[in-house]
Amino acid sequence: MPLPPDLRRVERISAKNKVLQQLQTWIIDGTLQPGEKILDTELADAIGVSRTPVREALQILELQGFVEMQPGVETRVTRLGPADVPNIYRPLIALEALAAELVVPKITDTVLDKLTELNNQFAEAIETSQSFAAMELDEAFHKLIHETAGNTYISSFTALLHMHLRRLKFVFFQQFLPARASVEEHSVLIQALREKNVAASVQAMTQNWLRPMHEVTRQLENNEKETSHEKSND
Repeated sequence: MPLPPDLRRVERISAKNKVLQQLQTWIIDGTLQPGEKILDTELADAIGVSRTPVREALQILELQGFVEMQPGVETRVTRLGPADVPNIYRPLIALEALAAELVVPKITDTVLDKLTELNNQFAEAIETSQSFAAMELDEAFHKLIHETAGNTYISSFTALLHMHLRRLKFVFFQQFLPARASVEEHSVLIQALREKNVAASVQAMTQNWLRPMHEVTRQLENNEKETSHEKSND
């Protein structure tokens, strides 16, 4: 039996995905800091691939907003600042609210039970200060709603925005623990979904994202004030 004609292409795509996932992780967790210059030769050596999949991955990362490329000059990790908070949260809020609207006619007792279970695990992670686990459980809670809503575009775009949101939390807060208010907001959302109340579901989902947006903005503004005050005292 002859070998598939696209065998090498498959291998290259696999290498590209490996590089892409690794670079996304390093940018999100702050291993590669905002503004840091990226050298494709060093990355290729570190990951153990050729320069081609590195360059291909960087092109995708540029489209996703994680890096800025100046062909023939340099590639740098995109910078983050307080102004990026609403830029990330507001599109996410709109998509999450739409998911809440679309999921109502498709919600089942099985999904509601799973949402309740995830929220209980989320609450436990917050109580025990497991920030990373809490973040993953919160994302799993919302991902289940997206999948049940059945709109692949919402799932795709929110997944990308969640990655940017993770990066925002890691870069500015290192270990960001969701507020306990999120647990109650999830419970309100679950009840609205159980009652098949579209308006209440959208409102609960919107509140679940608006509150942290305002909280993160306030924290970053306070951090900037403290930093400015410290510099003025030096």
